Amino acid sequence: MIIGGFQACGVHAGLKADNALDFALITADGPAAGAAIFTRNLVQAAPVVFDRALMKRAAGNIRAVVINSKNANACTGAQGDRDVARTAQLVRRALSLPEEAGVFVMSTGVIGVPLQMERIEEGIRKAVECARPEGLSDVARAIMTTDTRPKTAMATCGDVRLAGVAKGAGMIHPDMATMLSVILTDAALTPEVLTTVLGYAADRSFHCISVDGDTSTNDTLLVLASGLSGVAPPLEQFRDALTTVCMDLARQIAFDGEGASKHVTIHVKNAGSFDAARRVGRVVATSPLVKTALYGRDANWGRVLAAAGRAQVPFIPERASLHFGGLKVLEDGRPLPLDEARALEILSEQTISMHLDLGGEPGEATVWTCDFSHDYVTINGAYRT
Repeated sequence: MIIGGFQACGVHAGLKADNALDFALITADGPAAGAAIFTRNLVQAAPVVFDRALMKRAAGNIRAVVINSKNANACTGAQGDRDVARTAQLVRRALSLPEEAGVFVMSTGVIGVPLQMERIEEGIRKAVECARPEGLSDVARAIMTTDTRPKTAMATCGDVRLAGVAKGAGMIHPDMATMLSVILTDAALTPEVLTTVLGYAADRSFHCISVDGDTSTNDTLLVLASGLSGVAPPLEQFRDALTTVCMDLARQIAFDGEGASKHVTIHVKNAGSFDAARRVGRVVATSPLVKTALYGRDANWGRVLAAAGRAQVPFIPERASLHFGGLKVLEDGRPLPLDEARALEILSEQTISMHLDLGGEPGEATVWTCDFSHDYVTINGAYRT
């Protein structure tokens, strides 16, 4: 996971009680071009507010990304604003960067608790000392919260390389979710180009996943280009490579949902447009009734069709068809004789696919999600305490 022009590492700064990695730093050898997408939640964490402003003034001069886990620095008032600004300043000083150099700050964890700045300072000190070209995999581990595993992805576009990390397992829904993601590339691209391709990629990846229908205060997706390769790939080729990385990371987040036992792919077609198909898929993916039926291995196709019907996408129910895996359960709006034994076999697998054909004009999308288990309630019933 080495991308030319960047160094990275993850360290233990004492934010977590055990010795797990809990603090990450990515540095650029020179000014990196960047683009970012943030949560659309009206309640936004201090680092999100800070980074929005940063991208307006320094999108072509990003020199570092610093990420802490365990604490979201959200709903922390003026103190939170001061702490995120101080974090950026401490990184600039530690790296001997000029004042105009952009330092991007991310936080994840519990809402409403002030940062422990002495531990942030310790993390910065340790991270600056250990940053190395191959350190991105440690970043993926350091930013985990309720994740059960680190999330990484790579792709190439001719001579250009891309690599990304992400975290997220709960509060996951389109408009991004409780997720953080950083994608690095050695392509020579401007912030304007990166902004264009990132929007396309996010719409087909992170905006197509859901765990529980909740979005967060801290969601951030950042792409940085060092330019070290000296290559500016054709726009569509780079866009597709970036989308591949984003899709890979997005699926990993959806399938690592809190308490999840099933990896669920929902493909909706003939909905009239990509946006319409994605909207239907999102509603099905967030339906508690659908998700609990999948957990219980119950081929309850009525719940899927009912969820699609409240997505505010016009379709004719009498034209709809539905498959669970290779088993067709609905055709032209009519139920088919259900092989219960075969349905139980399909829904007992960890990986489940649903194919919903709305019978309208062309337009399709794929959405990724998971089931709801008893463990989801256990995890979130005591998340703060």
